[in-house]
Amino acid sequence: MALQDDLTAIQRCVDDLVRTVGRIERQAEADAAGVDFRRVRMDTDHLRESVALLRAAVAPASPTERQSQAPPPPARPAMVPVPDTPYDSSLWTDSDDEGLGARYRRAP
Repeated sequence: MALQDDLTAIQRCVDDLVRTVGRIERQAEADAAGVDFRRVRMDTDHLRESVALLRAAVAPASPTERQSQAPPPPARPAMVPVPDTPYDSSLWTDSDDEGLGARYRRAP
């Protein structure tokens, strides 16, 4: 439970920081409230989102809740057998050799 308490305290501190940055931005003069304040506001918003993601990632208290929230294992793709026999040469009759051009023509 101490971890949840610590995360709640972090959330409160970040919320206070966001409110304080907003208040200072409103009190600042018009020329001072430019790119620097915008960067600080974006950083505080990013910090708030990161704390929310961290709180969501913390495991729930009971094992049944932990199992119900676990994602299902990823499905394995079906295996495709590749034969060892050579390809049929008729597949390549009208193809160009890469970088060399068509078979019975000369390169410019």
